Amino acid sequence: MKPLLNAVLFVALVYVGLCVALFFLQRSLLYFPQPRPRGETSATLPLKVDGADLVVSVREFDGPNAIVYFGGNGEDVTHNMPSFSAAFPDYALYLMNYRGFGGSSGSPGESVIQQDALALFDHVHARHSDVVVMGRSLGSGVAIRLASQRPASGLVLITPYSSIVELGARQFPMFPVKWLLQDKYESWRYAPEITVPTTLVVAEHDEIIPRASSEDLYARFRPGVASLELIPGVGHNDLGATPLYVQSLQRALKR
Repeated sequence: MKPLLNAVLFVALVYVGLCVALFFLQRSLLYFPQPRPRGETSATLPLKVDGADLVVSVREFDGPNAIVYFGGNGEDVTHNMPSFSAAFPDYALYLMNYRGFGGSSGSPGESVIQQDALALFDHVHARHSDVVVMGRSLGSGVAIRLASQRPASGLVLITPYSSIVELGARQFPMFPVKWLLQDKYESWRYAPEITVPTTLVVAEHDEIIPRASSEDLYARFRPGVASLELIPGVGHNDLGATPLYVQSLQRALKR
């Protein structure tokens, strides 16, 4: 009997140890900061926020229209500048580098990223009356919460999820992810509060964010607010390689 109890105790200690490790390492599993590319010469906006200095990649344009973009957890947002500039010639572009990304100081986390998103929107909205908020993957959670708090003129969610808690539970089913996660990005909470035209752009074969998660989020919006565009034949990471991707974004802005 004693060897059995010792074995159970050992397994329990290992399990608790893994939970502790997952708790303390979770942000290194969620965020993959990308440095500013060497030799990158695109224009930037320095934005000082509480506790950090952000670098925002920009394409200036005089006029009422602007796009504020939030990227994925390992995305270099400056890579979008050429295609976005060509697709949206009448929009000013503001692509935020999260804390720790692209030359921005500090460390990423949900609460500080959301604060930074509010600061960026306020800066942009003071200069442009019509601001579309756009977010991809992790950034879709940033974008939807922002749009629930500020007067965006439109919302575009690319490969969106219902919550990071749900995704984490799929990846680590044996752990109590709901209780361990600090950064939950519960997009489903904010969907019912959105009143502006919203488009969800979903990859047919998304291997990172299951279509069921995107469709669950879609179902949370009020009737008539959101539309869902399915891009056929692509996955999570090669979505941007198809011309249908930019075309879907262009259609979203026309709504």
